[in-house]
Amino acid sequence: MNKKVKLQDLGQKDYKDTWDFQEELFSGIVSQKIQKRETPSIETDNYFLFVEHPHVYTLGKSGDMSNLLLSEKQLEAKGATFYKINRGGDITYHGPGQIVGYPILDLENFFTDIHKYLRLLEEAIILTLAEYGIESERSQGETGVWLGVGTPFARKICAMGVRASRWVTMHGFALNVNADLGYFDNIIPCGIKGKAVTSLHVELGRKIDEEEVKQKIVKHFANLFEAEMI
Repeated sequence: MNKKVKLQDLGQKDYKDTWDFQEELFSGIVSQKIQKRETPSIETDNYFLFVEHPHVYTLGKSGDMSNLLLSEKQLEAKGATFYKINRGGDITYHGPGQIVGYPILDLENFFTDIHKYLRLLEEAIILTLAEYGIESERSQGETGVWLGVGTPFARKICAMGVRASRWVTMHGFALNVNADLGYFDNIIPCGIKGKAVTSLHVELGRKIDEEEVKQKIVKHFANLFEAEMI
C-alpha cells in the first residue's frame, strides 16, 4: 500500500483545464490498478492538487439547473463560466480567494470507505479552522463544513463534492478564505435554501494568508490519512 501523496499547487488555473488534468491523473491510477492484477508489485499513485479557479459555477451530476440564478448573458457579464460535471452534490461557486483541494487517491492504499473519506476531508478542514479560533462542525445530511449549525445563523464555509470509481477519487473541497461571497448570491449553494455562506476573512475580519492555510490543511490531511506528502 503506497501512502505517499504527490502534492502539487497549480496556482490559478482554468476550471476545465484542471478538470482535464484531474481526469488524466485519475485514468493513470485506474490503469495502474488494472496492471496490478497481473503484477501485484506495482504501486498505484496518489495526488493532492491545490488550485484557485477564475470565477466559475459547477453543477454536480444530481444537481438541479434551477439552482443557477443567472442566464448565459448574465454569466458573461460577471466574467464567470459554468460547467455541468461528474462529481456528487449540487451547484457551487469557485473563484479567487478560495482554496480548492482535489485529492486524487487510490483509496485501496488507505481504506475502502467513501463515507470515512468524506468525514476525514471534513475533519482536516475543521482542525484547520480550529487553529484560527473558529469552531466549525458538520451538518447532518449535508456534506461540508459549517458554522453555527442549529442556530438561525448557520453558514457554510467549505463545500465538498467528490467522485469515486474503482476506489479512485477526484474532485474534492472548496474552502472560502478571502473569496468574494457576493458570487454566491447568484446560486442556491449546494441546493440548500435558507442557509448562508461565509469565509475565513469575514469571520475573522481580516485578510488571511492563503499559503499558511494550505500548509495547515496539508498537515492535518497527512495526519488523518497517515500519508506522506511528497
